[in-house]
Amino acid sequence: MATKLTSNRRALGDISNRRQNHAPKVVKVHRPITRKFGAGIAHDQLQHGQDTENLVTQRSKERGHVCEREKVKAARVDGESLIDDNPVKKFAENRECDYSSESSMSIETDDFHEESDSQGPLEIEMEEAESPLPNIDKIDDRNPLAVVEYVEDIYRFYRKNDIMSCVPADYMSTQTDINHRMRAVLVDWLIEVHLKFDLMHETLFLAINLVDRYLSRQGVTRKFLQLVGITGMLIACKYEEIFPPQLSDFIAISAGAYAREDVLKMEKSMLNTLQFNMSTPTPFVFMRRFLKVAESDNKLEMVSFYLLELCLVDYQTLRFPPSLVSAAAIYTGRCLLRMTPSWNSNLRHHCTYTEDQLQECGRAIEDIHRNAGLGKLTAVYRKYAIAKYSCVATLMKNC
Repeated sequence: MATKLTSNRRALGDISNRRQNHAPKVVKVHRPITRKFGAGIAHDQLQHGQDTENLVTQRSKERGHVCEREKVKAARVDGESLIDDNPVKKFAENRECDYSSESSMSIETDDFHEESDSQGPLEIEMEEAESPLPNIDKIDDRNPLAVVEYVEDIYRFYRKNDIMSCVPADYMSTQTDINHRMRAVLVDWLIEVHLKFDLMHETLFLAINLVDRYLSRQGVTRKFLQLVGITGMLIACKYEEIFPPQLSDFIAISAGAYAREDVLKMEKSMLNTLQFNMSTPTPFVFMRRFLKVAESDNKLEMVSFYLLELCLVDYQTLRFPPSLVSAAAIYTGRCLLRMTPSWNSNLRHHCTYTEDQLQECGRAIEDIHRNAGLGKLTAVYRKYAIAKYSCVATLMKNC
């Protein structure tokens, strides 16, 4: 059966042309002058120095594009007027030319020159537009850690949750055994611990945030205030550091005032009170972004962080959102360094704060900076007076 089927098979032929002895009929396709075709004309003009009109005419004839508009134009050159000054008739003639089956939609460059010669130079009035904002993430296109594709969404989420990370500005009024001066002593000591362990900036800001959020919800006696501080630092280290200090290190740094069980019990209490919510935007995350927008150098970066850490100690700055404190620190730093302008359109766009909105927080930061290094709480001043931080504390003392 298979042999019979094979013997009856016919060779495959051209299904589109049944007549094998005749060549297929060539269908001539009329293509319009597209953008690509126009670009090729401009390229040939630059390469060979030929006239644009001749190139258009030559390529149009090669493709069978003979536009009636060329005939009208040729008649104009010979002095014959085929179209009178009637605008209605002129419009009808143009539509007949444009939509003719034998013509294509092409741009006659000489038509513009003729009109400009008869009417004088064309004057185009345009409204003065602002220069486009620079793309600050362009330099990180090939850096996968910068997550350029999602960075705008990330900071949009941070701004949405900016208020959620804040604590009531007067939460100390609910505490019966501690006050804002004790909190300042604790924060000043935690800054020294942070410097001693050589931890990352993120850890310090998260630790202070955890302490304030916990104290705003739980009553604490002065005996256990330092325990709250080292526990907040321990949790922040576990969350941010690659190699966090051991629990025994925190017990040793507190001179053995608390046992291991005390720290673990406080850790459980803090996490349950905060509902394990560690991902809150601190002033640090906004500071990094805003410094990038400001195209800061090392000096402005150090000054801004110096002012920002001074705000950590001061209880009064808790009334401002973290994003506002970071923006005001950069604004104050630029003013102290006499950078002009103090606040530009790029910073205003990304920080979403105008210069007027930064005035109140900026004045508070200036007062804190003016009193830095005075009194007993000088951890931030001494930290930024060393060479590792470019000695900005001493350099900015007289500013």
